[in-house]
Amino acid sequence: MLATSLLNRVMVVEYALPAALPAGLVAWHYAVQLSRPAWGHGSDRGRRRTPWIVLGMTTLALGAMLAIGSLGLMAVRSAWGFVLAVMAFSMIGAGVGGAGTSLLALLATRVAPERRAAAASITWIMMVAGIVLTAGVAGALIDPFSLSRLAMVAGGVAGGALLVAIVAVWGVEGVVAAPVVAGSPTPAFGVALREMWGDAAARRFTLFVLMSMLAYSMQDLILEPFAGLLFGFTPGQSTQLSGVQHGGVLAGMIVAGVGGSAFGGRSQAQSQAGLRPWIVGGCIGSAIALGGLAMAARAGPGWPLAGNIALLGFANGVFAVAAIGAMMGLAGGTGGEGAGREGIRMGVWGAAQAIAFGLGGLIGALGVDAGRVLTGSTAQTFTVVFGVEALLFLAAASLALRGGRRDRAVAIVGEPA
Repeated sequence: MLATSLLNRVMVVEYALPAALPAGLVAWHYAVQLSRPAWGHGSDRGRRRTPWIVLGMTTLALGAMLAIGSLGLMAVRSAWGFVLAVMAFSMIGAGVGGAGTSLLALLATRVAPERRAAAASITWIMMVAGIVLTAGVAGALIDPFSLSRLAMVAGGVAGGALLVAIVAVWGVEGVVAAPVVAGSPTPAFGVALREMWGDAAARRFTLFVLMSMLAYSMQDLILEPFAGLLFGFTPGQSTQLSGVQHGGVLAGMIVAGVGGSAFGGRSQAQSQAGLRPWIVGGCIGSAIALGGLAMAARAGPGWPLAGNIALLGFANGVFAVAAIGAMMGLAGGTGGEGAGREGIRMGVWGAAQAIAFGLGGLIGALGVDAGRVLTGSTAQTFTVVFGVEALLFLAAASLALRGGRRDRAVAIVGEPA
């Protein structure tokens, strides 16, 4: 929340910096997350995830504080301010990658197959709840704004998050003895990466992640402008519309978490097969909702926009939770030969997700800008952009179905990382 929301606003509004600067820094923090496979491989070799989670969270907290420290220098257009900002967002990207990859690997190794959908649901709901809580508290405490007050509030957020993370994971890996992995020790990074990429199921899954996350993220920067340009929504109304979408996401997460656990089966194969319909259904539902938005661009006021957005959020939530639950099972490989490789698998899929997230919002925004210039029609432009997103979701659903038919033992599905 600090890096992608609060600092973005402060740079642009309070310090009158170009909007491209925070956008570029956020894009850079996604680029740094291409290091996720290395972080995951490190936790594989150490056979423990907790130190990597704590190290990642510490790096993230320090990066956030360094970003705050760079603001004063950037405000006076000092080159050192920009250097510090790049270093800070590099630390933020590395921290997110290290902690997030190792946490997902921990879930993959410690959660029973029949509980993975519920675990994914709880994890995502806690993430959203943390963002909402932090935004509310930080927003209330930061006024009247000053750099010193911002530093105090950010320090409280970063320190509190780090403390909660340490308390949450401390001792978890000590409850159950670490699994004994047969065969040779974890190989070097390059060898492990080639072994992982040699798995056809893992390759298809990586493509699924890239395609589905591209569709998932293309809408991020254009939904509120869409409501304002074609439906005349005020900033407050478009923000409320965003709240409707997030409410739908939470509802979809809960439904998929409960349903996936109730009908997933107890074995890994049964759990994977049981989650596949939820993933495919979430992708198809997202495509239908985006098709509705494409028609809404033509229809204009009078279209049930709030209901359409709620449906999109619900389908996205179902897709996200069911997919990450299935990903936990696939991380260990078919028949257990992937045991001890969960970290690098999670890292590769996390890197694919970072690429998609970094490109998705940019492609969506540039597509709208370019379309309006080339066609002169805002409605036609949004129709095309939402239509492309819908096709990407349908292609992702097709990948999941084909993977399921090819690999009966392991359902080929995707995750939102």
